[in-house]
Amino acid sequence: MQELGMKGSVFHIRFDEQGNGVHFRGNESIEFLVQTNLGQDMRPLRKIASGGELSRVSLAIAVCTNSDRNIPTLVYDEVDVGISGAVASSVGEKLKQLSNKNQIICITHLAQVASHGNHHFKVNKIQKDDETRTSITKLTEEERKFELARILSGAQVNEKSLAAASELIQESA
Repeated sequence: MQELGMKGSVFHIRFDEQGNGVHFRGNESIEFLVQTNLGQDMRPLRKIASGGELSRVSLAIAVCTNSDRNIPTLVYDEVDVGISGAVASSVGEKLKQLSNKNQIICITHLAQVASHGNHHFKVNKIQKDDETRTSITKLTEEERKFELARILSGAQVNEKSLAAASELIQESA
């Protein structure tokens, strides 16, 4: 979590015995506790974590436990919520690290995250005749560079944004 833009954060797992008897879900309840900022108290993750923090805690757990389990596919939907810059690059690096043993499917809106992928797909929604359709297209290397440039610069892709996209891809390789 320290490397994912949550400096000073602490994570604990609390086990509380349910008491005597047989219980459908076991004899203990489990709660994830987190301190997201220095000086704060440990609080239940489900109560205080933002979407971005929750995604990054999930990613940190996956990285830490990856050698212990064989999970063939991990899906991260907008793991980039609430982050940017260097933290986004760290998230991309961690996802790439996980991809050494797992298939990673990551929906992202940040070029710093997308540049670390081995493959890049573009999802388009098309509205026509009161109907919405979705298409998914695997991008070529040139299309990937253009898409990363578009993410970086918005609607106007230019030489500078294409150069920045190329640099991100090279740095992430």
